[in-house]
Amino acid sequence: MIQKILIANRGEIACRVIKTAKKLGIKTVAVYSDADRNALHVEMADEAVHIGPAPSNQSYIVIDKILDAIRQTGADAVHPGYGFLSENAAFAEALEKAGVTFIGPPVGAIQAMGDKITSKKLAAEAGVSTVPGHMGLIADADEAVKISDQIGYPVMIKASAGGGGKGMRIAWNAEEAREGFQSSKNEAKNSFGDDRIFIEKFVTEPRHIEIQVLGDKHGNTLYLGERECSIQRRNQKVIEEAPSPFLDAATRKAMGEQAVALAKAVGYHSAGTVEFIVDGKENKFYFLEMNTRLQVEHPVTELVTGLDLVEQMIRVAAGEKLSFGQDDVKLNGWAIESRLYAEDPYRNFLPSIGRLTRYRPPAEGTTAEGTVTRNDTGVFEGGEISMYYDPMIAKLCTWAPDRLTAIDAMSEALDSFEVEGIGHNLPFLSAVMNQERFRSGKITTAYIAEEFRDGFSGVTPDAASAEKLAAIAAIIHHRLQARAIQISGTIGNHTRKLGKDWVVNLAGSDHAIEINEGTGNTRVSLASGTELVLATDWLPGQTLAHVDIGGETLAVKVDLKGPAIRLRWRGMDLTARVRSPRVAALAKLMPEKLPPDTSKMLLCPMPGVITGVAVKEGETVEAGQALATVEAMKMENILKAERRGTVKKIVVKPGQSLAVDELIMEFEG
Repeated sequence: MIQKILIANRGEIACRVIKTAKKLGIKTVAVYSDADRNALHVEMADEAVHIGPAPSNQSYIVIDKILDAIRQTGADAVHPGYGFLSENAAFAEALEKAGVTFIGPPVGAIQAMGDKITSKKLAAEAGVSTVPGHMGLIADADEAVKISDQIGYPVMIKASAGGGGKGMRIAWNAEEAREGFQSSKNEAKNSFGDDRIFIEKFVTEPRHIEIQVLGDKHGNTLYLGERECSIQRRNQKVIEEAPSPFLDAATRKAMGEQAVALAKAVGYHSAGTVEFIVDGKENKFYFLEMNTRLQVEHPVTELVTGLDLVEQMIRVAAGEKLSFGQDDVKLNGWAIESRLYAEDPYRNFLPSIGRLTRYRPPAEGTTAEGTVTRNDTGVFEGGEISMYYDPMIAKLCTWAPDRLTAIDAMSEALDSFEVEGIGHNLPFLSAVMNQERFRSGKITTAYIAEEFRDGFSGVTPDAASAEKLAAIAAIIHHRLQARAIQISGTIGNHTRKLGKDWVVNLAGSDHAIEINEGTGNTRVSLASGTELVLATDWLPGQTLAHVDIGGETLAVKVDLKGPAIRLRWRGMDLTARVRSPRVAALAKLMPEKLPPDTSKMLLCPMPGVITGVAVKEGETVEAGQALATVEAMKMENILKAERRGTVKKIVVKPGQSLAVDELIMEFEG
């Protein structure tokens, strides 16, 4: 068996590999950049080696630095995780020459499948269904537009060495094809050191379904069911599940057998994934690509099969035969994975960086109801979210005997996940879990674009829920006031009285509430005439309130910072302002404070680096015209004009780092 594994990666996947290695009694080595000096994976490993500056192209994807770390520590094997060098054939070849075991597939398979163009040709030869497209390399943007016109819009522009949504764009017209080609090329070069691009037809109403394969070095290759990965944003997966709510047994078998045929055609061993686009209308499936590595979403397959894929990869790399056959693979229950991203859904999911002032995931393990919660993470409370790496900070997974129960378990887990200090997508994930369309399983890769056409602005509670939440805020405020009365230092011979009537402003509406506290519970009278009995274990100082109100149990997070009470409900942070009726009446007479006018400014929407400015001072621009490009968390973002105008002043230069809302340029009045 392997004695010491160096993990050539960072974050949650490095932590994930370390956990299984420890279970097997194998020593581990972490590598880290300047930005990751205090990272969780560094703390968890037995040894750690510094490999350079924060940018990945100066540290994590520099092969010589990884090889030097191997020599320093005497590691006899390397697990590449995903991203970075995981699908780099030159890296696998260098390890082979150094006599170090690569915990992954053979070099030839990486070369064949890592090149998306070659892989499609091999897939067709192996009898696998493929998507129509241009399989040759594309020289420039003009050629990209010409090819796109010939294929017919929409088209998918993709990096040949790409993955994880990097170097990928959908173009619906010639202008988008031109812009998309250049952005894909830039992202591919920065992320993978390979800027080759190809184009294929984009399937409408597509579902992204992938097959997990596993093979050993003795000719045994199996498929371990499928994962549905259709909930995506900018081609970046957000929510995954296993199995798919769309596939029937016959289609699953056909896709699985084709995936195995492709794997055998390239002599594949280790864990890998064959991705398919499935036509939701015609139930046809087409080969998309093969990822010759462990996938980000592998936990859902582990939860429904009972297999540890990292352990299987290690055993295969050590030369062991698979201990089970195809007939032994059973899919048990349903698993959901939600990716927690450092992205602000209220700002069009723009990257967010900073310190995690609070990071409290839900408890892992099996609940009394029989559901399972798992959280794969690489961060900790007090840690920094850096602009240099992928914005994913955790993968929250739940398992249950059936799909709806797994979704409900996920909804509850998301509501109890506490994250502060950065923008994050917890409210968005929770909103999706409660959408009827998602719960019905009628999803495509266009789900987010279709369901959130105007972006995400939160979920407004219905009238009944709003009244209950207002009542909870009122009782919390009431108890805080009751405690304040008892504090010493009050005026002599003066007794402060605590009123029973409160006005709660929540979600833009006022709720008049009367409170009558009793032993063990509180009776709440609402303006609507409804009377509810509210029982809560909340006491001043607690951050969570478990409330039984009107026959419904609500678990709400309580934030008492500032003059308001903030409640977490279905992933949403709702601000409640509780006042006496007299103060509430006076507040309505106060003038509304308006935000400053920034309509004549282009502000940086995220922390990042200006990589290009496309206009000049004095130039007249049209709506939709590209103004500047910002790179953040390995993704390139083109900022466009919202309307016609003239550039008055440009205050940035390429290469300059900017914070959120920092000025880029001004326009004439």
